[in-house]
Amino acid sequence: MTTAQTIQTPVLEAADKREPGRRSRRRNLRGWMFIGPVVLGTLIFNIIPVLPTLATSFTDWDGLAAPKFTGVANYREMFAGHDPLFGKSLLNTAIYTVGYVPVGIIIGIALALLVNNRLRGMAVIRALIFLPYVTSLVAVGVVSRWVFSDQYGVINAVLAQFGITGPHWLGEPGSAMAAVIVTAIWANMGFNMIIVLAGLQGVPETLIEAAVLDGAGRFSRFFHVTLPFLTPTIFLLLILQTIGSFQVFALILVMTGGGPGDGTYVYIYHLWYEAFTLRRMGYASALAIVLFAVLLAVTWIQNRLSKRWVFYQ
Repeated sequence: MTTAQTIQTPVLEAADKREPGRRSRRRNLRGWMFIGPVVLGTLIFNIIPVLPTLATSFTDWDGLAAPKFTGVANYREMFAGHDPLFGKSLLNTAIYTVGYVPVGIIIGIALALLVNNRLRGMAVIRALIFLPYVTSLVAVGVVSRWVFSDQYGVINAVLAQFGITGPHWLGEPGSAMAAVIVTAIWANMGFNMIIVLAGLQGVPETLIEAAVLDGAGRFSRFFHVTLPFLTPTIFLLLILQTIGSFQVFALILVMTGGGPGDGTYVYIYHLWYEAFTLRRMGYASALAIVLFAVLLAVTWIQNRLSKRWVFYQ
C-alpha cells in the first residue's frame, strides 16, 4: 500500500462516520421546519400568556388601576369556602362533562360507522352532519333556546300532539343542564364523526375479511377487530372533549345565563362573571390557574389509565 493510500483510508473512514450524523441533522432540520410554526404558535399564544396570568393571580386588580399584590389571598378565598360558587361551578362542570363526553363519543362512533360506506351521495351526508360544528355556537344556542322553549318550542309542540305536557326545559336546573348537554352533543357530533372516520381508515381490511371467513358477525367484528384499532382515536377524542367540556361557555351564556338559579353555572361562566362583571381580574386569573392545574391533572390521569386499554399498532 502506497503512502497516499495509507493517508487516504483514515480520511474516508472519518468521512463515512460523519455522514450519518449529517443525515440525522438534516432530518431533524426538516422535521422542525414542519412542526416549528405549530410549536412557535403554541408557545406565543398558549404557554407565554400563562406567566402574566399567574402573576396577576397574586394581585387585587380591577383591570384599570395598578394591581395590588395580595399574595395567596385569591387562592385562600377559593379553597377556604368564602366563594360558594367556586365549588358549585366545579360540580356543574363535572356533571356537564360526565353527561357530554361519553355520549358524544359514542354518537360520533355510530355516525362514523354509518357514513363509512362508498354510496352515492355519502359525501353530502357527511357534510350535513359536520355542518353544525362549523356553525357559530351563538347561533346554535339561539336556535336551541327556541327549540327548548316551554311555550313555543318544537319539542313541547310535538309532545302536545300526544297529549303530553312538556317540561319547562330551561326553567328547571336538571332539565336546563340536559338541554345544554344535548345541544353540545349535536353541535360537536360532526367533529367526533370525522376523527373516528379517519381512525376507521387505519383498520386493516385483511383482518375484517379474515373475521368474516371465520364466521364472525357484525357486532363481533366491531368489538373484536375494529374497536381495538380505534382505541388511540377514542383516547384522542377523550382528551380533546374533556378539555373542551371544562371550557364550555357560549352555550351557557346564550341558552341559560348560568341559571335557573345556579343550575348551569359552570366554571368558565364563573370566571367570566368575576372578570368582566365584578371586575375582579386578579381573582379571575387565580380561577384560570386552578383550571389549568385541574386540566393538567385530569389529562395526566387519563394518559396513565390509557395504558390499560389503548392498543397501538
